[in-house]
Amino acid sequence: MISTLRQLHDRLQGSYVGLAWSRGREMELMHRAMGFAALGFLTLVPLLVVVAAAAPGSGSGFGRWLGQALGVTAYSRTRIEMVFGAADLALERTTAFGLAALAAFGLTFGSAVQTGYEKVWDLPTARWHTMWRHVVWLALLVCYLGLLVVIPAPSDDVFGTILGALGDLFGTCLFFIASQRLLLGGRVRWRALVPGAVATSIGLLGLRIFSQLVFSPLIASNAVTYGPFGTLLVVQSWLVGVGFVVYGGALVGRLVHEHLTLRRLRRSGVLPGDGARHHHLGPG
Repeated sequence: MISTLRQLHDRLQGSYVGLAWSRGREMELMHRAMGFAALGFLTLVPLLVVVAAAAPGSGSGFGRWLGQALGVTAYSRTRIEMVFGAADLALERTTAFGLAALAAFGLTFGSAVQTGYEKVWDLPTARWHTMWRHVVWLALLVCYLGLLVVIPAPSDDVFGTILGALGDLFGTCLFFIASQRLLLGGRVRWRALVPGAVATSIGLLGLRIFSQLVFSPLIASNAVTYGPFGTLLVVQSWLVGVGFVVYGGALVGRLVHEHLTLRRLRRSGVLPGDGARHHHLGPG
């Protein structure tokens, strides 16, 4: 019995699931996801509020987009819009010091995301003079989120929903390919980054479905129990899930890239058969 359990344990450890689990523990995936949520709440939420306020005629655009991103019901979306109902006044009340603080937190957020990607690909930390990439990535992030704010919600018919979902998947995939390429300083090839971007996009779509099933009733119940603070707790939990998907998707993408590369090497005869599975490939 003990030998059978040990064989099952060894087989699980040698599988891709076990490899993903061990690498996730090495890079402290959950810890980085929580750090992503903390910095994201200090950076993404204020940035989106300012972007939504700057968009002409946006009104409650940020609350609408946030409810749409979570995929919650109409009632829960109304509660979110009530919390961020004064988004149209944010641009008028934002001071120069507030914008400077947003920029500082944004650069720190970009540095944290870059460090997470470097851990995924086992790359050394980039030098200090590459910090300009954080500025460019922050601008790219603002443009991407700004497009999500101003784009109208998909229609209720099935065709419009499918078309909107495919458009979101394609745009999100392009964004994460460009983000990894930019933050990693070109140290990983474009072809190697595609599986991670696809996995992240699909994971975010799955997170939206999960939010509709779990976070939507939580917002409704927490709004009654804790008021607006309960809604913010759910939004923070959702950001933890986003961080987990962002880093976990990149990790899954690397495993897929390694699998495809090893299979190509086995077919060409460079590596032997099954023993090549456990070879550790670099980002190249």
